[in-house]
Amino acid sequence: MYNNNERNQEEIFSKVLRAGRRTYFFDVRETKASDYYLTITESKKFTNDDGTFHYKKHKIYLYKEDFNDFSSILTEMVDFIIKERGEEVISERHQKDYQKEKNFDSVKVSENNFTDLKFEDI
Repeated sequence: MYNNNERNQEEIFSKVLRAGRRTYFFDVRETKASDYYLTITESKKFTNDDGTFHYKKHKIYLYKEDFNDFSSILTEMVDFIIKERGEEVISERHQKDYQKEKNFDSVKVSENNFTDLKFEDI
């Protein structure tokens, strides 16, 4: 739900990106001085135990004076992630056959639930 200030500010241009249970809203709005700024809202749907649901929203306000730096850092971060991990999604949630690399051969759990490790095992 929006407060009175947000409702009174006209949306100039909007785009929506639906991504699973998340939805991203990109909205160009106008300041009182008739300049434009961008809001990016992430909305996540959560289901309660009784079957009802609710949304949690997080909003970023991005002003023109920050566009270049924001865009530059965002591009740098995206490029880094793609370079390091590729474009394929790797997660337990997205891949049913996902297996974390687990090597428990050298780890023994004692009767006291403490882990016995040798220095050379680390």
